[in-house]
Amino acid sequence: MLSLSELMLSVEESRTLALSASIFELKREGIDVLSFTAGEPDFNTPEFIKNAAIKAIHNNLTRYTANEGSPELIRAIIEKFSKDNDLHFEPKNVLVSSGAKHSIYNVLTALCNPGDEVIFQSPYWVSYPEMVKLTGAKPVILKTHAEQNFKLKPEQLEKAITAKTKVFLFNTPSNPSGAVYSKDEILALAEVLKNKNLFIVSDEIYEKIVFDKEKHFAIGSVEALRERTITVNGVSKAYAMTGWRIGYAAGNEKVIRLARKLQGHSTSNACSISQAAAVAALTQHSIEVAKMVIAFQKRRDFIVGELNGIEGIYCALPKGAFYVFFDVSKFYGKALNGTKITDSSSFCDYMLKKERIGLVPGVAFGNDKCVRMSYACSNEEINEGMKRIKHGLKKPG
Repeated sequence: MLSLSELMLSVEESRTLALSASIFELKREGIDVLSFTAGEPDFNTPEFIKNAAIKAIHNNLTRYTANEGSPELIRAIIEKFSKDNDLHFEPKNVLVSSGAKHSIYNVLTALCNPGDEVIFQSPYWVSYPEMVKLTGAKPVILKTHAEQNFKLKPEQLEKAITAKTKVFLFNTPSNPSGAVYSKDEILALAEVLKNKNLFIVSDEIYEKIVFDKEKHFAIGSVEALRERTITVNGVSKAYAMTGWRIGYAAGNEKVIRLARKLQGHSTSNACSISQAAAVAALTQHSIEVAKMVIAFQKRRDFIVGELNGIEGIYCALPKGAFYVFFDVSKFYGKALNGTKITDSSSFCDYMLKKERIGLVPGVAFGNDKCVRMSYACSNEEINEGMKRIKHGLKKPG
């Protein structure tokens, strides 16, 4: 057989997508499986957004838009950044893509050369290391722990930066930990970064899903970092629009120009109907987002309380997103109902096979002590899921 791409052979598939696909197959076979793997809200897209899409179809907005996005959506993104984040852009600074994942990939590819280093923390979103590999750059991963609420310390960042560092990839609120960096914590990181010769790519897709009166602060609004920060966001999480596939990046004109070039030769513009829907999401006032956040916080409070009531589990309190990332390492080396648990993968395999509950092993996020559970699902599923976890753990030995 002819050889295949060594680069692509070195890239791991997305474990979250693979798990979701496996669970879908089990459900299709009629097996009662509860899935807590997916990173998408269980709420429906608000009606006013759907109506905007229907109107766009009736108005025949079904052709290509400009590669970088429709003028209407770019204008809405500029206004959103100015109002919410103290970030000020012109149309030349913005690129609309097919989801925030696509945005991050476009930007990293525009920035990195083989041999460059990209710094980010673990636990990390599952696609970060593989995206970096695809550019030919090297991932430099800084470990954080539950005891520090999965937050990077300035001295860790300072120590990791070298002459090869091209990008600091930053994510708050975080997937998978739900950690939210405060303004003061971000300013402390900015002190490290302000005199360093590198770019910052800030993934802020969970911006609006924060709890306990936390406030999101955009690192790109720090004056010393404005010209070197590319901010990525989208409509998937806040507006329950995962399937609509609209993300966007904004920042340095030269970087965005190269990202536009890549997109022009790969996917071209994002879906025209989805862009029209995203304009409505970003410009029309709605209470739906606030309602969703309130529901997520109630779910979080319940799950964290339940998990921390189980002997052997520790769950740090997430301040944003819709995940808990809890430590199950005290079960390693033990047998649960005849099954030996050695790591996060064997723990999740056991839960799926014995209790029919889908969780994501922490090794996929760079922390093998923990597993991720999404609470973007119904209260009934959460209640039943906690019962199954407790049942599966009640007879270690």
